[in-house]
Amino acid sequence: MAHKLFTACLGTETNSFSPIPTGLELFSRTMLVRNGDHGEHPGLFALPLIEWKRLALERGWTVAEGLAAFATPAGTTTKPAYEALRDEILDDLDRAMPVDAVLLNLHGAMIAEGYFDAEGDLLRSIRDRIGPDIPLLAELDLHGHQTQGKLDAADVLIYYKEYPHIDAVKRSREVFAIAVRMLEDGLRPTMAMHDCRMLGIYPTTREPMISFVKHMQALEQEPGILSVSLAHGFPWGDTPEVGTRVVVVTDNDQTLAQQTANALGKWVWDNRDELLAPFVTPSAAVAKTLQAPPDNAPFVIADTADNTGIGAAGDSTFLLQALIDRGVGGYAISPLWDPGAVELAFEAGLGARLPMRIGGKLGPASGAPVDTTVTVMGLKRNGKQAFGGATVPLGDMAWLRIGDASNDDSAIDVVCNTYRVQAFHPDCFTEVGLDPLKIKNLVVKSTQHFHAGFGPIARDVIYAATDGTGSMDYANLPHEHVDAPLWPRVADPHGES
Repeated sequence: MAHKLFTACLGTETNSFSPIPTGLELFSRTMLVRNGDHGEHPGLFALPLIEWKRLALERGWTVAEGLAAFATPAGTTTKPAYEALRDEILDDLDRAMPVDAVLLNLHGAMIAEGYFDAEGDLLRSIRDRIGPDIPLLAELDLHGHQTQGKLDAADVLIYYKEYPHIDAVKRSREVFAIAVRMLEDGLRPTMAMHDCRMLGIYPTTREPMISFVKHMQALEQEPGILSVSLAHGFPWGDTPEVGTRVVVVTDNDQTLAQQTANALGKWVWDNRDELLAPFVTPSAAVAKTLQAPPDNAPFVIADTADNTGIGAAGDSTFLLQALIDRGVGGYAISPLWDPGAVELAFEAGLGARLPMRIGGKLGPASGAPVDTTVTVMGLKRNGKQAFGGATVPLGDMAWLRIGDASNDDSAIDVVCNTYRVQAFHPDCFTEVGLDPLKIKNLVVKSTQHFHAGFGPIARDVIYAATDGTGSMDYANLPHEHVDAPLWPRVADPHGES
């Protein structure tokens, strides 16, 4: 039997402490696609939609493609923006009805004015339209907030398993496979979740998370278990249901779902200290690189707090100023968001030497601007980088060198760009002509997503707990709407009432 699917996407990752508002313009600059027109270089959040359409057409099904909207992480989404996007998706659905199933690609950590759980509100609104019997399934970023509202509205919620997010397409295939069984075999999924009462983010490129991901996948091969997810949550979202939760989907077995979720949640709690990345102070990060003997591979230092992927501006100068104050060279930083610096560099031209004010534009979390003299070493229009099978724009780029233009080992290189984005791949250096393998130390503005691209070339990866919007000091994040006891703010949240 041929079926009709409705697909759509809505999301952003809201950092409640970011100074950058999220309005319709930010969605339009990131991803605002209608009628499935994703172009030749689709973004990460387009990939599940494209895969669902491909799989549906292979089966002779039809697909009604609703709005696909995603915004680069920033601050709270404005109420008019969220409601306009939600209502457009609902209007698209109304026009598509009747449909046999709805598949949504969501982030899960979108907070809008008046909506602590924006994507949960969208799910509830869709459920109200399609009724209780039409399958409603969603794929989500593992940094989404797993809320009771989402659980109540959806039949199936499947989160990414990998951080960095290299498995979006794999998870979309799992969503589709369950949808097929619901439509053709009468499958009745049941979900349960377990609240770990933790704040944190947990790289899956190191133990014990490598083994935990494998364990989740092994459980999915056991009878009755359809899907297992760890929703890491997004600590910088000031929303009552922030935190880490386990979600288990079974074949109509609520007891199995809850028991499995509880067991996994206990393991996460028992291993909480080991799950976090090994953060060190910026001074310790630099000291490690200076004390190490020569090597052909570069150190990669993550400027974790200035990650645009968690809502930071991407223009902080704390590490850059520390390097200048220390008088060291052999470091390259990318990408630092500074459209003004890029414009001046293009105006001056390759080889020009000129005074420049770099970074520090978006307020205290960005640090003070750095006033220095630079040589324009490289220029690039419309730079791009790869990530997870998608192409991510970098915008116009300028490679600026502080210090001796002819000496890689004594200079500090800064790659400025015009598109607010984190470092995903060495492309963010090579696009503008800088060979990352010729630099001793690479500083990337990212928390973890850089690992997929930079891990293979790194001598070692160092996570620097820098100052800024994305502070890794989870115990002291200034939440105003979180009353639940959460670790590490509370030593034993499970003992709290």
